Amino acid sequence: MNQMKILYVSTISNTINAFLIPHIKFLIKEGHNVDIACNVQRELPPWLAEWRCRIFNIEFSRSPLSWSNISAYRKLRSLICNEKYDLVHTHTPIASVWTRLACRDLRDVKVIYTAHGFHFYKGAPLKNWLVYYPIERYLSRYTDVLITINQEDYFRARGFHAQKVEYVPGVGISLNNYSPKDVDRIHKRKELGIPKDTFVLLSVGELNKNKNHEVIIRALKLLNNPHVYYLICGEGQLKSYLQELAKTLGVAEQVKLLGYRDDVLEICQASDVFIHPSFREGLPVAVMEAMWSELPVICSNIRGNSDLIKNGKGGYLVPPFDMCAFADKIEMLRANPAIRESMGRFNGKAIVEFGFEHVKHELKRIYNNESVNLL
Repeated sequence: MNQMKILYVSTISNTINAFLIPHIKFLIKEGHNVDIACNVQRELPPWLAEWRCRIFNIEFSRSPLSWSNISAYRKLRSLICNEKYDLVHTHTPIASVWTRLACRDLRDVKVIYTAHGFHFYKGAPLKNWLVYYPIERYLSRYTDVLITINQEDYFRARGFHAQKVEYVPGVGISLNNYSPKDVDRIHKRKELGIPKDTFVLLSVGELNKNKNHEVIIRALKLLNNPHVYYLICGEGQLKSYLQELAKTLGVAEQVKLLGYRDDVLEICQASDVFIHPSFREGLPVAVMEAMWSELPVICSNIRGNSDLIKNGKGGYLVPPFDMCAFADKIEMLRANPAIRESMGRFNGKAIVEFGFEHVKHELKRIYNNESVNLL
């Protein structure tokens, strides 16, 4: 790749921290100059400054109707024009709307947009199709490369106006810095306050309506087994609601809300099954980490989840509303340790194609693609 001046854009810094730091590090090591523009809600790694990566605070709001996005657009437009970037790589829906509008008449700036899961999808509410679909389709004309991270989005985006549509299997997870067998399972359970002989379910995700933790709490009531525990790693506005629901259903002792954790991979080793019942996903990193930890996965049968989990081989895909189906599959795996082990091994092998080394190869190919003249 020829040396480029690149701007990475995201609505909030949390996305950069959670998913994109390895991408930025890779580009810098390739000899490019990379800057970041986002709403800095959580501090970015200090080493970025040592690598001459400048961070620009652009006050995007996650609310599409917020007037602050107009101010953010103007600030972003000025930044791109003044700094004369060769390439702008944008992520997340809100930032990507304003970024593409900012670049729409800048002929010397190429735009890559990674869609981490369109808000319109099979089974999405009608309002999502009426609002988000026409916006994404229209703005695709200002997109040199539109990267999708699951197959459903890829086939739909091929009908858009982007110069090039690519599929990349997610943001990639590191498969080098961690061995699934590194953690003392019994010690970790003791640290978390979980009896060593219980059957442990684990979910990771924000405590919101989309992540649908409620259905698993209700499934616990159906199981009527005090030795089945449910751990949830994440923060969010539904914390009090979920606690009250568990109390009302009589399973409060079995549900543990662990808050934000930076030891999720270790907690995976203290667990027996990973549960991911969400209504909407792009390509969930939490499921990828569970697969790398060689856990069987029970998840909702939706876009993104179905790209990762092979039904009956790596786990089970069930309708997100069906608490009876979740309860049935949980009990099936609880009663069959050999199946759990087999599914875990399958997932440990299947996750390799979603590792960062593979994703890095695909990104390098896209950045070098002569047909869209990115260089």
